Amino acid sequence: MLVTMTISLLMFIISLAVMILANIISKKTFMDREKSSPFECGFDPKSSARIPFSLQFFLIAVIFLIFDVEITLLLPLIITMKISNLMNFTFIMTVFLFILLLGLYHEWKQGALNWAY
Repeated sequence: MLVTMTISLLMFIISLAVMILANIISKKTFMDREKSSPFECGFDPKSSARIPFSLQFFLIAVIFLIFDVEITLLLPLIITMKISNLMNFTFIMTVFLFILLLGLYHEWKQGALNWAY
């Protein structure tokens, strides 16, 4: 028990020393503004975080996510078609597609699918 604890402590100390040494050696001396900025978003991280963005783009992204999840719920229905009763399968598929189309119609009537310039 003592040997295992000693080896574990020794391994922890060695790994901690290597991490600290790597951090000290690889420290960059100057911070470039372009290198420290995030590449993906394009916003300047040093300025205000309250920069307005397109709410329409956000709504389209959320609608896409919702309908994408619903499409993934449709895929297992193809497999269950083989083992279920055809009438039950047709009823369940019709109700599910009707709910999907009802949601799409609601979003269309709300104007969330119209891209505003």
